[in-house]
Amino acid sequence: MDLSTTYLGFSLPHPLMPGASPLVDDLDAVKRLEDAGAAAIVMHSLFEEQITREQIGAVHNIQVHEESFAEALSYFPKPDEYALGPDRYLEQLQRIKAAVGVPVFGSLNGTTPQGWLNYAKQIQEAGADAIEINFYHVATDPTETGADVERRLLEVVRLVKAAVTIPVAVKLSPFFSSLPHLAQQLDGLGADGLVLFNRFYQPDIDPEVLEAVPRLNLSTSNDLLLRVRALATLSGRVRASLAATGGVHTALDALKAVMAGAHAIQMVAALLHHGSQHLQFVREGLAQWLEDHEYESLRQAQGSMSLERCPDPEAFERGNYMRVLQTWRLSRA
Repeated sequence: MDLSTTYLGFSLPHPLMPGASPLVDDLDAVKRLEDAGAAAIVMHSLFEEQITREQIGAVHNIQVHEESFAEALSYFPKPDEYALGPDRYLEQLQRIKAAVGVPVFGSLNGTTPQGWLNYAKQIQEAGADAIEINFYHVATDPTETGADVERRLLEVVRLVKAAVTIPVAVKLSPFFSSLPHLAQQLDGLGADGLVLFNRFYQPDIDPEVLEAVPRLNLSTSNDLLLRVRALATLSGRVRASLAATGGVHTALDALKAVMAGAHAIQMVAALLHHGSQHLQFVREGLAQWLEDHEYESLRQAQGSMSLERCPDPEAFERGNYMRVLQTWRLSRA
């Protein structure tokens, strides 16, 4: 079965790859992912706070007497709690590039252009085949508008695209009020890919000690539905490649993402649960399903369930919403 696809301009044998995760911190783990057939390797994100902390560490020490500043610093991990600092990140990227024969994508996580623009260039110089801009921002300022948030993202993409020559993918959250409009703006800036979606890890509250407690809950297949909806909305409407990340655990999950319009599928939770060989298991299951249902290739299925095929997408969405609400029936005791 021909599972080939094109993502960020790269011809790949299939769409499956590990997403940003701690798996890349260990070179042997990366090699096992390649042995399992990973179509590409995605580095985990280098955070803006890591870069700025290193660049202005001396200033931090001088200003530590400012209470608000010192408190703000306490919210973030200490430098030695990051798996890879900025320099080690670039070194690990170089090691991975030398060790594998598949494309390697770097990742930057920030909210301001100034915080990490130079590192986009350094990631390119270290040998990355593409860069994933992981835009993670939770609006807490009531004076900040949705347009302000989008404008900041667009400025980051514009500057990074101007600074590097390798493809740039943008990893988005699902919380923009008009994702199709934002996607078209990113398309106009030359974004080579859109990755849907970043997961917002929400802290719990410990009422005994009155503290917010960070908890990491890995995705399940239920998380995929939000991605499928967005993929189906954007497929055929933007030039950029589309990638699904979050909620792909099985071959059927991967198939749904492809049918909605995904060109690439990034997996993390399933690989952490089952190991790198799960990539091969999902790939074989995807190929078997397509063969059993008499498809000639993955491309034949790609986007086949997108809203591009629907004459009135808004009416379809509204009607589907109403139908879902009517499916619930109270059980009779």
